[in-house]
Amino acid sequence: MRLTHYEKGYFYTAKELMMLAKKVGRLTRYCNKIKDESSVVHVETVSRNTKKEKDSVKVMITVTFPRKTLRAESRKKDALSAIDRCCEKLESQIEKYKAQHA
Repeated sequence: MRLTHYEKGYFYTAKELMMLAKKVGRLTRYCNKIKDESSVVHVETVSRNTKKEKDSVKVMITVTFPRKTLRAESRKKDALSAIDRCCEKLESQIEKYKAQHA
């Protein structure tokens, strides 16, 4: 699994980057194909000025398999809670992918 991250207007601390890798790494429990070198996980974080405080950070996670691309997006007050929500969304998508390609 190759993990890449892109930040626009938001900067992760070293501790947050470790938490990011740990949370996204948990997705490997659901499908072994994520562990392969052919799969790529791309995390994009954007800080935005919005009227709603709870929507100030947008996180998009894209998991690319050899034949399929899965994507989740979440807007929250902080990046780590948005990453949690994206991982929850991806879990069901990965289980469907695993059922189709098993």
